[in-house]
Amino acid sequence: MKGIWFDMDGTIADLYGVADWLTAIRNGETRPYEIAKGIGNLAHIARLLNKVQKNGYTVNVITWTAKVDNPAYHKAVAKAKVAWLAKHLPAVKWNEIKVVPYGTNKKTATNGYILFDDEEGNRKAWGENAYEPADIVKVLKGLTK
Repeated sequence: MKGIWFDMDGTIADLYGVADWLTAIRNGETRPYEIAKGIGNLAHIARLLNKVQKNGYTVNVITWTAKVDNPAYHKAVAKAKVAWLAKHLPAVKWNEIKVVPYGTNKKTATNGYILFDDEEGNRKAWGENAYEPADIVKVLKGLTK
């Protein structure tokens, strides 16, 4: 099966729209990850993801923890991100959710085919089939035909 992978922060979760998000993270708070709003029409995206799964694709998340050297905080961030997905995309049955250390190469950490990520460096490292968040609906619609 071909894997479709989603970054979270800045791609489907508006972490950077949370007031004082960076200060909170530096202080070891998970609040920004918990209260971030969704980006785009998540209900529509969920319907498309269910369709692409029926077409033989896996739907997955590959997201970084914070750039903070604290294993307990990383666990708390991972828990907050999984809870965010359950709250904002409850209709999606994710095949895999990977919360990996900040800076991990997402291509080598997955069996990925497609990546949606707001960070240009991640898209370049992925290579072919890496897309910006604005392309999510268009690409997914193309896979549902």
